[in-house]
Amino acid sequence: MTALPQPQVDGEPHLLTVAEYAALGETEPGYTELQEGRLLKSPSPRPAHNIASGWIFYQLLPQLPEQFRVIQDIDIDLELVPPDQPGFSRRPDLIVVDRDEIARVERDGGLIRATQVLVVIEIVSPGSHRMDTVVKHDEYADAGIPFYWIVDLDEPTSLVACHLAGEFGYQDAPAETRRFTTREPFPVELDLARLRG
Repeated sequence: MTALPQPQVDGEPHLLTVAEYAALGETEPGYTELQEGRLLKSPSPRPAHNIASGWIFYQLLPQLPEQFRVIQDIDIDLELVPPDQPGFSRRPDLIVVDRDEIARVERDGGLIRATQVLVVIEIVSPGSHRMDTVVKHDEYADAGIPFYWIVDLDEPTSLVACHLAGEFGYQDAPAETRRFTTREPFPVELDLARLRG
């Protein structure tokens, strides 16, 4: 990721709140995230990354409880600071979120709030390993997202399932290869071998 020049208000660059970030709209090419008020820009993922995301989406969809939806590549407000402070927004590869939160965003605008996200899923890309396994691991835990799944496409394809363990942040399960099966937060089974296309 690359830090972008900060937008200016009245000629002065400043750190962005989440609302100011959301008001920027979509960027092309690639995508942005917000870290402590600073814009971070990444190129679009490689094809294998997007194929894996599509396969996860396809496998999750019929297994979701009725009150949840899976969404690919969408900004979430981590809510780590008050709304008037330089904020944090991430764009995970996939999230599982409550339907009521989607309705709120459609009705009122703004970003999906981390407090309404049940599962966040990141697919490790070349150059994102530390960001996905350390930085986002801590931020998502601090935001209170109950489950974080980290998918690594390097052979053998693996998934590390992390769940909140109180004040200790996430507790990471051993990496699963071939097939990921869990009962929490809902019964699901993912064929990891299919993720490579």
